[in-house]
Amino acid sequence: MSDLNHRARKILGAIVHEYLATGEAVGSRTVTRRYGIDLSPATVRNVMSDLEEAGLLKQPHTSAGRVPTDQGLRFFVDSLLKVRSLSDKERQELSQRYQIPSDDIEAALRESAHVLAELSTHTAVLVTPRPDTDVLEHVEFMRLREGQLLAVLVAKSGQVSNKIITADPIAADELERIHNYLNEILAGLTLDQVRARVQRELTDERVQYQAMEKKALELSQKALPDSAADVILSGQARLLDNVAAGDPAEVEKMKALFRRLEEKRVLAELLDRTEQAEGIRVFIGAEMAIQELSDFTIVATTYGVEGEARPLGTLGVIGPTRMNYSKVITLVDFTAQLVSGLIAKR
Repeated sequence: MSDLNHRARKILGAIVHEYLATGEAVGSRTVTRRYGIDLSPATVRNVMSDLEEAGLLKQPHTSAGRVPTDQGLRFFVDSLLKVRSLSDKERQELSQRYQIPSDDIEAALRESAHVLAELSTHTAVLVTPRPDTDVLEHVEFMRLREGQLLAVLVAKSGQVSNKIITADPIAADELERIHNYLNEILAGLTLDQVRARVQRELTDERVQYQAMEKKALELSQKALPDSAADVILSGQARLLDNVAAGDPAEVEKMKALFRRLEEKRVLAELLDRTEQAEGIRVFIGAEMAIQELSDFTIVATTYGVEGEARPLGTLGVIGPTRMNYSKVITLVDFTAQLVSGLIAKR
């Protein structure tokens, strides 16, 4: 589609802009009157027919008006959309809206998703740092009642994992030695690397004769969290904004969508694709290969610490395909920068 001539691009851009603003099918006269295209309505109609034949437009009714297809929106986002950079004043004003607590990373991530949903007027989704890619900063065990320990793992991102594990009674001084040993050999590794290191150490013949080291490694193995990331959703009710009131078919579609969103693993796997490319990713309609999201768009990007090999997580916005792409892309990018900065400070 990159071979579209200037005239066809201009007309397609006008139709998409009008459709995003009104939600109505766009006719040739609207294009010539509102978008300064110096062509006759008949010529515009011919170009619209060509764009329809190319799969970029469709005619929802028997009227002459056209709306963009998912393919047309994809071309618009990739080739025609101009995303305006935020001014310093706008960045400052937006920063004030994000009252993010810096001492609790989980609360910070949830608040970031909440504000992003409010500012975009859509649903925000945020995938928390996956334990396997997060870097371990500190591990400690606290004695509870007899036979139980509370394992506390603190990651570089600020994520804290608490897990109650069973263990034989351990004296306070031995527990201190266990802490020192584990922090010496495991701190600075990703949890994925921690798993591998613990497994390797446990198979080492030397460890079999070192009771304290063996006990420490076995405790750390029990303490490691599950590898699955959590998915935070905020503003789900906004998905109902475009549902036709009283339409049973639409209501059933939304019920199916909400059931699908409860399977957070599906969203996490979709947003994982964001990590395969730098910058903002836009998934439109059928591109997501999730039937319940075929009428929606997800705008997403990664966040993390600059210089690290892999990002820590992803965040984005779910909204109708008829969204203000420029505004949403800017907000998603800005939110990712704020979250990345917060994690970097920690």
